Amino acid sequence: MTPRPGQSPSGGASGQSLARSLQLPHATALVVGTIIGASIFVQASEITKLVPSIPVILVAWTVSGILALFGALACAELASAFPRAGGVYVFLREEFGPLAGFLWGWTMFWIMHSGVIGVMAVVFARHIGFFIPLDDRGIRTVAVVTILGISIINCFGVKVGSTLQALFTAGKLVAIVVLVVAGVVVGSHLPAHFQSTGSESAFTPAPVALPGFLLALIAGVFTFGGWQNVTYVAEETVRPERTIPLALVIGMAVVTTCYVALNAVYFYILPLDRVATSTRVAADAAVALIGPPGGALISGFVAFSTFGAIIGSMLAAPRVYFAMARDGLLFRWVSEVHPRFRTPHRAILLQAIWASFLVWTGTYRQLYTRVIFVQWAFFALMAGGIFILRRRPQYRPSYRVWAYPWVPAIFILAALAIVINRLRLEPIDSALGLALVGLGVPAYYAGRRGAGTKRSRDEVLPG
Repeated sequence: MTPRPGQSPSGGASGQSLARSLQLPHATALVVGTIIGASIFVQASEITKLVPSIPVILVAWTVSGILALFGALACAELASAFPRAGGVYVFLREEFGPLAGFLWGWTMFWIMHSGVIGVMAVVFARHIGFFIPLDDRGIRTVAVVTILGISIINCFGVKVGSTLQALFTAGKLVAIVVLVVAGVVVGSHLPAHFQSTGSESAFTPAPVALPGFLLALIAGVFTFGGWQNVTYVAEETVRPERTIPLALVIGMAVVTTCYVALNAVYFYILPLDRVATSTRVAADAAVALIGPPGGALISGFVAFSTFGAIIGSMLAAPRVYFAMARDGLLFRWVSEVHPRFRTPHRAILLQAIWASFLVWTGTYRQLYTRVIFVQWAFFALMAGGIFILRRRPQYRPSYRVWAYPWVPAIFILAALAIVINRLRLEPIDSALGLALVGLGVPAYYAGRRGAGTKRSRDEVLPG
């Protein structure tokens, strides 16, 4: 793609500005709703295998939430300094230059975020298949229709999409509370609680070792992914320098509480070996509580939860491509703002078309699994950039991460641990993923030669 000269942050190619209408409840719902998808209903088994001790498992989930919160706090400081559409793209651009920001957007669009949307859409369609029999083609059709339908809704205004997403977030939180309460009340009548092993399982718990605990933290932190999405809509948020940091802190606290509570209920209802070997632990817990209808109930809930997460992801990501186009790093027409709804409608539809293509061709999983770990390398860079920015006199964030430099430093170590672990376990796939990201480098320089880039005076640091 040949870049075209960019636009001022106050408007896109049409001269229209984005509508600033998101309040704290919408921003917080975006954080919570995007993170809580389907993973918490299956990931508990993976972590249980790594640390087969109930107290240690709950500690691992709590520490994972704290580590993710550290990343969110670093992101909050940057969002208060650069409250513009694009979020992480803008942060990396200001910290390390336009190439770093471009590579984030390049990876997001072609592989990473489009792959996330594809994964969630297919998970949603498969759980719909629990109620309506669907073959592989039917699952892909439902997934594509879901992507296109949510994209059209998001074109009608950020308030419309964010309100719908907030309603789904509220619904899933109510459902989680009901599941936890029912687990405690009804589960108290079950034969035993918090058992270490079951009587009919071949799973044998091993002593908890430090390497296993570190791997559990990596798996846990990975499950908290998605908190950065709220920074993408900073330009459409009311008082973003205050609202986004608050939304990140409140949202991460809510998500961590939900994750720990759900895991505690799993172990209250099921023995540890059952949790470790289950492929759908939430459904097994529901069946133990109310019998076979519990499986259908959880399948519906997972579909509901995943749909809400898709809304949040598809609402946020196009703002990155919009910002890149405005900076001259994508076609200028991508930065077009709808004259009536004041949304980046072309960026939204561009994302929908590519994500739908990945789903229909089945290539989303191969690309996504090879590249998703790279996201954490970018996160490490983003947090590390705070150390660079704080040396610049022009850098004046309205919020500063507490316990600096320890909080961003600890998060950097956690992010690098995820990257190194992936490289160690899957060296060939990881190398292929890095090669896909690396293709963005010649694309960036080819684009610069084609048209160059132009950044307005509003795009530099304040002062």
